[in-house]
Amino acid sequence: MNSSEKKCEHLKNKEGLNKTISKAFAILIGLIYFTSCNANTKTKVNHLGINANPIETKLNTKKPEIKVALLLDTSNSMDGLIDQAKAQLWQIVNELSYAKCNEESPNLKIALYEYGNDNLNADEGYLRQVISFSEDLDEISKSLFSLTTNGGNEYCGKVIKTALNQLDWGENKDDLKFIFIAGNEPYTQGNVSYKEASKLAHQNDVTVNTIFCGDYNQGISGFWKDGADLTHGDYMAINHNKATVHIASPYDDKILELNKKLNNTYVAYGSSGRRKMELQAEQDANARSYNKANAVSRTVSKSSRLYKNSSWDLVDAERETDFSYDDLDKNELPEDLKEKSKEEIKSYVENKRKEREKLQKEITELNMKRREYISKKSVQSDNGLESAMLNAIKTQAKKKNYLW
Repeated sequence: MNSSEKKCEHLKNKEGLNKTISKAFAILIGLIYFTSCNANTKTKVNHLGINANPIETKLNTKKPEIKVALLLDTSNSMDGLIDQAKAQLWQIVNELSYAKCNEESPNLKIALYEYGNDNLNADEGYLRQVISFSEDLDEISKSLFSLTTNGGNEYCGKVIKTALNQLDWGENKDDLKFIFIAGNEPYTQGNVSYKEASKLAHQNDVTVNTIFCGDYNQGISGFWKDGADLTHGDYMAINHNKATVHIASPYDDKILELNKKLNNTYVAYGSSGRRKMELQAEQDANARSYNKANAVSRTVSKSSRLYKNSSWDLVDAERETDFSYDDLDKNELPEDLKEKSKEEIKSYVENKRKEREKLQKEITELNMKRREYISKKSVQSDNGLESAMLNAIKTQAKKKNYLW
């Protein structure tokens, strides 16, 4: 090989080395970038630990959620507990609607299980999923009002493990994930150990809070406190037979008047529209069945961001990204809209939206005055299930930077 050929070969080797170094440097930069991304980011990784498809990697921008699974003992002695759950649902929802996580307003999902009822299937441990995680507050209310008591055999470990396995808890690290289990029999009953269930909860970042319906020390001796401690949850004892205290305010009648007007802003559509309108009215009546103040709390919930009905209401549906007026089946619209053009329907829905927003603003302003009035009138007292749940949620939420 002459000197000219040697020089050419040297340049080729040098160029190849530079390419190898550049490639290695690019891989290193890629690794540094993707390991420094949000902890919620998911990537596919091969056996060498190198990202196999970085182009598909996306930051998790999903809105945080508060997920609450409520496990209620519906044996014979628990009528008072069920009554508290029905009477206090809307106040709990209202308090959770004020939560903030990193300047965002989290969504709320509630699931409901009953256990310890002899009417339920013995092979499944005398338990039943009444409703899976749902944002539909009317369906949640309907589920609560469907509960009756009878029996029974209360298997805490079994119902906790079932809820953990059946529900979609998700993997967002900003989510708050709670189980609240309430009952009055020893926590150790059944063939599923509560310790096994607690370990599974801990693995899924779910906090188990236990509510013993009875004497505080009796609950401790029945291992309810130990059940909470194993997942860093709260143990609470409540008087489940104590009637819920609602304080009337000078603003209640006006808020209930606005509720009637609010109901008239809903534009039902689709196969479930009429049924959902009836369900809305039914849950208004259920709330009133306790007293006027409870109906007011429901109205406040209906004016909040957590009351969502896009599956059947055109005003809410229009805001969904996948909604299109072109997809509407006019046969599934209200009678007074069936013969209208697309532009006329749009205009009608827009007017209903403006009317609703005005009413919601009025309700919110009146509720601020109502809350101030109640805070001055009320004596600090334990209101049973509501106080137990909200105190635990707010305390534990601080660990994930949730604020009220």
